[in-house]
Amino acid sequence: MPVVIVTGSAGLIGSETVKIYCNKGYRVIGIDNNLREVFFGKDASTEWNKQELISNFKNYTHYDTDIRDFKIISDIFKTYSSDIKLIVHTAAQPSHDWAANDPFMDFSVNANGTLNLLEAFRHICPDAVFIFTSTNKVYGDLPNSLPLKELDTRFEIEDGHRWVNGIDETMSIDQSKHSLFGASKAAADLMVQEYGRYFGLKTGIFRGGCLTGPAHSGTKLHGFLSYLMRCCITKKKYYIYGYKGKQVRDNIHSNDLVNAFNYFFEEPRCAEVYNIGGGRYANISILEAIKFCEEISVNTLNYEYVDQNRAGDHIWWISDVSKFKSHYPEWNFKYDIRKTLEEIFEVQKQVKF
Repeated sequence: MPVVIVTGSAGLIGSETVKIYCNKGYRVIGIDNNLREVFFGKDASTEWNKQELISNFKNYTHYDTDIRDFKIISDIFKTYSSDIKLIVHTAAQPSHDWAANDPFMDFSVNANGTLNLLEAFRHICPDAVFIFTSTNKVYGDLPNSLPLKELDTRFEIEDGHRWVNGIDETMSIDQSKHSLFGASKAAADLMVQEYGRYFGLKTGIFRGGCLTGPAHSGTKLHGFLSYLMRCCITKKKYYIYGYKGKQVRDNIHSNDLVNAFNYFFEEPRCAEVYNIGGGRYANISILEAIKFCEEISVNTLNYEYVDQNRAGDHIWWISDVSKFKSHYPEWNFKYDIRKTLEEIFEVQKQVKF
């Protein structure tokens, strides 16, 4: 049976990947030791998702393994060796703010962990496809130098600008403030590209905006829409950090993203980089998201504004997904912001927080 290896398999994107490939008949090997709980506390634990995957899919095997342990990672790869067709690497330390508290751990997970997986891939199953979930934070805060105009509920790029339909892959990743998280992810991003170009391997790098969906264990430090909806449901205070709450993010549903992965898997390229997100189809400011969440939950959000923005944070980010769509024209979005938030609400209203 062909094998797919998924790191971060109990997380938002990882679990969606597991479900899709288990349903396609692959044997799926998950690697996830719930570091998300270490990073963000018990509310962020993915243990519930892990147990659901184990219960629901007989062709799913889970390893509570740390991607920083090269020997164990290599042993897992060797166990399945020539059967491995795809590696989807979603495991990461994903927060700006957390990274500054422990730069060694942030870099060891995001950069060194990625290197371990690339080496196992290169030596054990080089004919497979390697997909990496990178981030738009590799561009640092350079997007904040774009000409933006302030509207009632959001910032927007000036009319006629070359990136009015979203930022493309030609933006520089150099000479800007990234946050330490952005720097460690940029290191991993470049390594995945290099293993493609230098060794001729099939690698794809997806630089995501906000990734979202009902399986997200959102917390204060990570998981914008999920955490916002949770605060609306529970009446917990939500904090808006800077930019008057008008900062804009595009959001892509986990199912739309993993479908994009699958198009790449079926027709892979070498060291290809894609900006991927909700684009002009699915984007929202914090103020606009609050309004949606209040309407859907029929609750009023308890929130407080903090004038200081997060270091390296974007004022406006919308991904231009036209490069990916030009390579894979049959791919398209299924989930807009409203539909995504309604899904998140339906799942969260049943949870005892």
